[in-house]
Amino acid sequence: MTFTDFPFLPRRSFLARTGAVAASGLLASSALFAQKPATPGGAYEPTRGQFGKDVIWIPSPDTLVTRMLRLAATTPQDYVIDLGSGDGKIVIAAAREFKAQGKGIEYNPDLVELSNRRAKAAGVDQRAQFEKADIFESDFSRATVITMYLLPHLNLKLRHRILALKPGTRVVSHEFRMGRWIPDETSRVGSASVHLWLVPANVGGEWELTFPEQAGPANVRMTLNQTFQNFTGDVVFKDFSTAVRNQRVAGEKVHFSFTDEDGHLRRFEGQVAGDRITGSVFQDGKQAAFSARRVGAAPAIGGSGPAPENEAESLSAE
Repeated sequence: MTFTDFPFLPRRSFLARTGAVAASGLLASSALFAQKPATPGGAYEPTRGQFGKDVIWIPSPDTLVTRMLRLAATTPQDYVIDLGSGDGKIVIAAAREFKAQGKGIEYNPDLVELSNRRAKAAGVDQRAQFEKADIFESDFSRATVITMYLLPHLNLKLRHRILALKPGTRVVSHEFRMGRWIPDETSRVGSASVHLWLVPANVGGEWELTFPEQAGPANVRMTLNQTFQNFTGDVVFKDFSTAVRNQRVAGEKVHFSFTDEDGHLRRFEGQVAGDRITGSVFQDGKQAAFSARRVGAAPAIGGSGPAPENEAESLSAE
């Protein structure tokens, strides 16, 4: 895995120093241009701290790698893609410990060869494969789990492509976040952070919402405005409108509540499938089915376009 931290530098000094190096074009994503370290057997082995195309390489602790994969709830049904896979540790661990399939995308051909050699030695070369490629030019749409350890400005360059992945795709980043897209969960492993995002379904736009009331089915108009996994909205009844609350999108799942025209708090838990939402509505301990249909085209999720160039700088100054 590609590692971008200098443990002997304060965080502010590290970001300032790596930002300056990146600006001069010396850092890039997990490809390492240092000379091959000599080993007694002649086989290539990376050297801790050597420079690459976008970042430097330092091996990640096994406990942290395991936490990343557990935070992503990795299963044998998953396809894990590690962006900047370095020595292949994450993809090999996903195959060995979680029986998942996966691929590492790595720019340095020596690291790709090393990773394939280690996968074969671990007996998982049929499930863990590696390719020499640039992560910014690669197709990783097959992934159900994305792992990465890149600098903040590199995460931002990838963010709009990650948000375009299938809703429910799990994304785990070692240490660095993705600008204003707040993680769904963050873990601490020693002094390191591990962040999880769930690619959200698009729930923005105009919806016709149908749910049962005592007097019969209620059919109301609901307007939702979404930014990343958060949204605001209003529900329009005959004589009034009211705001949704307790709202959240988690992958393909959506949650929201509002008070209906009889004064009852309605709690909705649904599954998003394109322009349809189906699920259950709860009120006073009772459960019933509801459905919603989007009217018109779905607007783009707020924040899903290419990140502004100054987003990383503005966040570091806050």
